[in-house]
Amino acid sequence: MKKIIILIPIFNDWKSVFKLLENINSEVSSLEGEFSIIIVNDASSEARPEISVNLEKLKSIKIINMKENRGHARCNAAGLKYIFEKEEFDYVIPMDGDGEDRPEEIKNFIEHLNYSPDKPIVGERVKRTEGVFFKFCYNIHKLLTFAFAGQSIKFGNYTCLPKSVVEKMINEKATWASFSGSLTKVAKDRTTIPSVRGTRYFGPSKMSFMNLIKHSLSIIAVFKINVIVRSILFLLVYLFLMSENISIITLIPIPLVIIMIVLVFSISTRENITEFKDSLTNIVTIESLK
Repeated sequence: MKKIIILIPIFNDWKSVFKLLENINSEVSSLEGEFSIIIVNDASSEARPEISVNLEKLKSIKIINMKENRGHARCNAAGLKYIFEKEEFDYVIPMDGDGEDRPEEIKNFIEHLNYSPDKPIVGERVKRTEGVFFKFCYNIHKLLTFAFAGQSIKFGNYTCLPKSVVEKMINEKATWASFSGSLTKVAKDRTTIPSVRGTRYFGPSKMSFMNLIKHSLSIIAVFKINVIVRSILFLLVYLFLMSENISIITLIPIPLVIIMIVLVFSISTRENITEFKDSLTNIVTIESLK
């Protein structure tokens, strides 16, 4: 029987995560496999409420409490490292704890394991429920990622990772800064399934415009060599085409590209393999809810 661990990084969304656990329990009841939950609590400032839920279909539920808040990507990375080093498992399914990664899609990942047992399965976002402005910004993010990094990345955390891929990711420094960027880098051969982005169970989204910009730059930074090569090629071609029409207006793209390169290399310093290797020292307690 396959041992599957669902990894959920959270910060303060306790009400959402307990509803998510109930929904996961319901969804996996008819699936083959042994399902466990690991919640990585990224030093939440809100106390965890005492909530009694019936989760008989889940083998175990652990909460790993972190001492310092280090952000969603690093929380997720530390969770992968903990699972690989401390748990027995065959697959890991990382998912957000707010309901936007819909638990009813877990069955789709499990079904595809029969066809692609050794490849990561990614949920490609085919539909989103956010407002018009966020969708516009998200499309800009995808455009920038393709233009500068040469990568079309249409998935987030919601994936199913075999143990061999988890091992590659915990040895890749980019995982500390960008989950989807790192997975794209270490696993070229992936199975893709459609995923509809759900609606948050409670409260507004935490993904602000600035957070989305930072998220986008973190992904692009994983492929910073591509950024340099593509930027140089663009500037050479652009200057050649504009050579007879040089003006202040036509020169505007040049400093913009240079600023982008500086930002990418600045954000790439987040890819710290030493911090990643030491990330489990940030654990303060581990609680077993089941």
